[in-house]
Amino acid sequence: MGVPAQRLRGFGAQPRLLDRLASMSARRIEVCPDAVHLPGYLTLDAQRTLAERCRAIGTGPTGWYVPTVRGGGKMRVRMVCLGRHWNARTYRYEAVRSDHDGRPAPALPPDLAALASEMAAAAGMRLLPDVCILNCYGADGKMGLHQDKDEHPDTLAAGVPIVSVSIGDTAKFILGGLTRRDPTTMVLLASGDGFVFGGRSRLRYHGVAALLPGTGPPELEIEGRFNLTFRQGAA
Repeated sequence: MGVPAQRLRGFGAQPRLLDRLASMSARRIEVCPDAVHLPGYLTLDAQRTLAERCRAIGTGPTGWYVPTVRGGGKMRVRMVCLGRHWNARTYRYEAVRSDHDGRPAPALPPDLAALASEMAAAAGMRLLPDVCILNCYGADGKMGLHQDKDEHPDTLAAGVPIVSVSIGDTAKFILGGLTRRDPTTMVLLASGDGFVFGGRSRLRYHGVAALLPGTGPPELEIEGRFNLTFRQGAA
């Protein structure tokens, strides 16, 4: 099946990501109601382009930092937020990185937002993202179980989805229920996979238990994993 011509226009002057997206006939696995795994959504060339983009963002003037959360603990990832900044101390979105260096949050590029919207559509949902949290996981990176509930209440009530894009080493993604004590399911998110959760699953607890080192495509030259999560309702 061909990719519609109106799809993503590519990363600036780089070759069109449009031409390297996996076929829309790619598998669609509903892990839970309204929680959809899109394995192999991005081709290897698309992954390479996105990996280069992530590196450029993370090493730019407003790039990676390690967030400090409430209580003073350090997160196990490096982060940069696009569109709006998520403050790990206050759990609020803001225009500047007031918990780090005071710099304005970099803009969310339209082509990355378009990719997220297309993945949401492939999962049968609708997303118009205004923020992307880009995380860089090292070999020992992980993310504890948490809910993403800092977006606008109307967005949460409507079940507007979150879209996650994985690049690099495979992650052991944990999806739970609406309380911390609910049973969990593990999904292996490989490089090029998408994961979309909204609707009835929008407020499920989730996290990353560990990475599987050395499982990413060697062509990407990533030691670890890049993860982009797109949300709506941060403004």
